Amino acid sequence: MSEPNTSFTRFIEQLRESPFFGTFDEESLAFLVAQAKRTNHQAGLTIFREGEPSQGLYWLRSGTLKAVKYSISGKEQILHFIRSGQTFNVVGAFTTLPNPASVVALEPVQVWRIPRDIIRQRILQDPTFAQLIIDVLSKRLRQSVALIEDLSLRPVINRLSRLILDEAHEDTLFRPTWYTQYELAARLGTVTDVVQRSLRKLEADNLIEVDQQQIRIVNRIELEKLAA
Repeated sequence: MSEPNTSFTRFIEQLRESPFFGTFDEESLAFLVAQAKRTNHQAGLTIFREGEPSQGLYWLRSGTLKAVKYSISGKEQILHFIRSGQTFNVVGAFTTLPNPASVVALEPVQVWRIPRDIIRQRILQDPTFAQLIIDVLSKRLRQSVALIEDLSLRPVINRLSRLILDEAHEDTLFRPTWYTQYELAARLGTVTDVVQRSLRKLEADNLIEVDQQQIRIVNRIELEKLAA
């Protein structure tokens, strides 16, 4: 079902503010929106699965997603969270290989998919956009290397300290209803019991305070030492 013109106009305005699409002129943005396909998903639904053919570049208009890998036994490793206004499946948009990971809705979301052919055409027309793609892929590679390093070399409590510092806003990490200890454990590559013990240790050492809605940093200096 096509959207009313007012919704397309709002979508164009949002894309214009995105660093990823900021190089597009008005005509190009309008063309992009006209080709994009909108879908709405409830919490818990999978946007696409690892191993499926890639359908293009995605842009999250509202809500939160997680990119995950699953082991044969079903164990989950969260690669990263995807926030409103961010693009995802950048790798899949430029290769014929299957999706490298699954993406799951953590809350109700609205997703727009831009077909791969449209994106590839834009790359050929706009070297600046091509450079943006390279920058995004480089950052994703660095994130992957950092994740492997963390999982291989650093204890859980150190990884948890770094996660809290990175995601806290003004010394507070707000936890939506979906941000459970299970999600924390999947993000850190461990199990919930270990996360619980690590949180209790940080709290007992007066580095953080924990409740259901948020984690507050009490002693940033010592937490940074532990994270390092």
